[in-house]
Amino acid sequence: MINSIRISYYVLNSIIISLFFFASLVAQTNETEYIFKCQLENQEAWWGGVVVDGPLMPFGKFEYTHNLYGDVKENQGSPVLISSSGNYVWCEEPFRFEFNNDSLKVFSSYDQIKSGRAGKSLKDAYLFVSKNYFPPKGKIPEALLFTMPQYNTWIELTYNQNEKDILNYAQSIIDNGFPPGVIMIDDNWQEDYGAWEFKAEKFYNPKEMINKLHELGFKVMLWVCPFVSADSPNYRLLEKENAFLMEDNFEKKPAIIRWWNGASALLDFTNPIAEKWFKDQLKSLVESYAIDGFKFDAGDPNFYTGKIISNKIVTPNEHSELFAKIGLEFPLNEYRACWKMGGQPLVQRLRDKSHSWEDLKLLIPGIIAQGLMGYQFTCPDMIGGGEFGSFFNLTTIDEELIVRSAQCSALMPMMQFSVAPWRILNKENLKICKDMADLHKNVGDEILKLAKESAVSGEPIVRNMEYVFPHQGYSEIKDQFMLGNDILVAPVLEKNTYIREIIFPSGKWLGDDESIVYGPCKIIVEVPIYRLPWYRRIY
Repeated sequence: MINSIRISYYVLNSIIISLFFFASLVAQTNETEYIFKCQLENQEAWWGGVVVDGPLMPFGKFEYTHNLYGDVKENQGSPVLISSSGNYVWCEEPFRFEFNNDSLKVFSSYDQIKSGRAGKSLKDAYLFVSKNYFPPKGKIPEALLFTMPQYNTWIELTYNQNEKDILNYAQSIIDNGFPPGVIMIDDNWQEDYGAWEFKAEKFYNPKEMINKLHELGFKVMLWVCPFVSADSPNYRLLEKENAFLMEDNFEKKPAIIRWWNGASALLDFTNPIAEKWFKDQLKSLVESYAIDGFKFDAGDPNFYTGKIISNKIVTPNEHSELFAKIGLEFPLNEYRACWKMGGQPLVQRLRDKSHSWEDLKLLIPGIIAQGLMGYQFTCPDMIGGGEFGSFFNLTTIDEELIVRSAQCSALMPMMQFSVAPWRILNKENLKICKDMADLHKNVGDEILKLAKESAVSGEPIVRNMEYVFPHQGYSEIKDQFMLGNDILVAPVLEKNTYIREIIFPSGKWLGDDESIVYGPCKIIVEVPIYRLPWYRRIY
């Protein structure tokens, strides 16, 4: 009888909790759909939404639709749209938007939509939304990320992260004449997901390993994620504290989420206990091993969708935002997926690209889209591509693609190597990649200066031509970019291409080859494999 009463009480309590969460969700949506509609102006071009669709931007000439709720396409997203005519749209919550028949429609079930005209140009619209909705914080991530190349162990070691090969990789960087910078130790250095301690069988003396890396001139980052492997000691500990997302059913057990590394429980950062526990793990690594920072992965909003319950009712996107806020305590950081964190001192990397010429073309419009959503501290994907399967067969590696990828990255705010150029390139191509690393180093102080200015102004570091030179017909240019206002970069993005057209705005431009160009004009230049065309405006 007593057991029956207890069971009935449990069932009743579960029903009450479920009704509470359902009522909260209904209250959050207000059963109201907010709608914004407008006709596009003549030649008006729009940017915003999700970074992955940067190559499709600017919007306005073709049909496009996307729902930001729970979906930022494995990269950064923001509830902002801005146009070359100075118009803007903003919402504090995710919205659905569509371009169709020269019109823009925006729909939100979660908050009111704000819109207006902030001026006459893309820059006017951007500066308005930046100031009012994601103001810059006056801080930058770790300076070394801008002034030196980065090196990630992923492509060389994949899931076999180990002390010996990490030290060999770092030593090879030095031995081949590449400048040391930040080195990132990627996934599977840890005992388990949620067990943030070095694997004893792979790391015999991790503290000494970190010391050696520091002596070589590197700062060291570790890969981490918000997942915890089920049926592990930390899982059982955290389950008792209700630190996970829970199944939305009567059993009230931690939800097991499918992700690329299997099925795991997911920390619920709306619960202060989960946030504190995770931060304590990271701080312990800093204190115990002198780790300098962390690569935060797998915080995508889509992992927080479905029938789940959290300590506080928030959108899937806000769960992703809460994960991103943890990185603010660590100046040396990197995120691959993010939501509504414009203006914050967080490094935002483009999502993994394949080893292909098609994906190389995605880097410039992707970096531009990041900047126009407030993510100014940007990093392209790993040089040559970050999808490790492309590098298993050396016969499929395109040396020219590796070289042109290094050139495309060299004058971006950051550049990141992973596959070892000395392993896959001939002597001539290896020298070109080293030259690109040296170019980034040589311009590093200038890039850092732009980063510090951006931390105050909010302006992107990489800017598209329309942003710097409005209403001159440059909105569709996706194969060249501006570093700040005065450096024009025009890398080669096509295979077997040794000439290219460059568009110059008004001004006097001094080229990398010492040539002088007077704009506005279009010229054809020679681009042998060793050349990255870039020009500095000298008036």
